[in-house]
Amino acid sequence: MEPLCIQKLPASLSPDNVHELSQFMDSLKKNPVDHINWKSFPEKPEVRFSIAWDPNHICIKYFVHEKVIRARFTEDNAPVWKDSCVEFFVSPGDDGIYYNFETNCIGTCLAEKGLSRSPREKLPPSLLSHIKRYPSLGVTPFEEKTGDFSWNLLIIIPKDVFTDHTVNTFTGKTFRANFYKCGDELSRPHYLSWHPIDTPEPDFHRPEFFGEIRFC
Repeated sequence: MEPLCIQKLPASLSPDNVHELSQFMDSLKKNPVDHINWKSFPEKPEVRFSIAWDPNHICIKYFVHEKVIRARFTEDNAPVWKDSCVEFFVSPGDDGIYYNFETNCIGTCLAEKGLSRSPREKLPPSLLSHIKRYPSLGVTPFEEKTGDFSWNLLIIIPKDVFTDHTVNTFTGKTFRANFYKCGDELSRPHYLSWHPIDTPEPDFHRPEFFGEIRFC
């Protein structure tokens, strides 16, 4: 796959202006998260994302249409991958360390860093609070629902969460990354990725299969 070119936010648009930012993200190209890498999990929600940046933030908006949703977890760093969950894994440097930002459909976030699946270090709540999340479904938890659901999530990730790297600027940088959609404990579990993964079983913690994102 070609590197994904990430558009810079207009200088007049502040991430603090959430309404205008959300509208701008709606206008950008929506990239599919549509690779079914494991035939034993054929469920395929419709998932897309737009992405942009400014000197201090990465902004991602996910757009999801699925038949089953759930949001049990409300406390950050809980196992949100068990709910209806979208994820962004990213490696800013060449040292092998990558960060995972996993967010359920009501905005509860798990964020970690490390070289592989285990061990990983959770980012502290004081830092997680800097990651702004705006879920269209609100923040009230709910048990599984079956039907026809569309939801979106805007997440704003400040560069200071990359605690093991010095990110002075995003301009011209190329990071390695992948985007995912999962729901491990749903009645219709699924594991989708933006960039394909070649492993025998579902495993998102495989940075060797990350694609490239370029800050244009």
